[in-house]
Amino acid sequence: MTEYWQQAGKENTEATCALAIKWAAEKGIKHIVVASNTGYTARYLVGKIPGLTVVTHEVGFREPGDDEMSRDERDYLAAQGAKVVTATHLFGGVDRAASTKFGGVYTGGLIAHTLRTFGQGTKVCLEIASMALDAGAIPWGEDVIAIGGTARGADTAMVIRPAHAKEFFSTQVREVICKPLNWEVR
Repeated sequence: MTEYWQQAGKENTEATCALAIKWAAEKGIKHIVVASNTGYTARYLVGKIPGLTVVTHEVGFREPGDDEMSRDERDYLAAQGAKVVTATHLFGGVDRAASTKFGGVYTGGLIAHTLRTFGQGTKVCLEIASMALDAGAIPWGEDVIAIGGTARGADTAMVIRPAHAKEFFSTQVREVICKPLNWEVR
């Protein structure tokens, strides 16, 4: 049964991660993919499940050359058995550069904005699952649990069978574990 939070946000992080761990155990899902830019959300999961993949913002997401996750945090997560993936955002990349420079709409932006109608965390879950698959951090053809959120922390968890970016529209959202009822569409 899907759990719904009244509001989106960081205050749902602990409960979202706990539900994901429980769901993985009950359904026999071996891999959890979590969005975590600083390590805050990943720390709710690390050491509690064997197949953890942490997907961060790309380097330079906020400031040129800046990596939001410290080297110490990366080393800690890796020492605990987590895989850390840092890559260009699936729905951003060079299309976003063209849109920023010249204006207009781009395909990745349309997909991202459409997914945000279900909540920012939904968009993040689909995006990070494909990014982790493209990076080789999770196996192809298996269901994974993806955890994302709105701004900071986590408020959404889904069972997803991801597809590679080049076949993104073959991605399957299998189950919604939890998500917020209310959020601001940006």
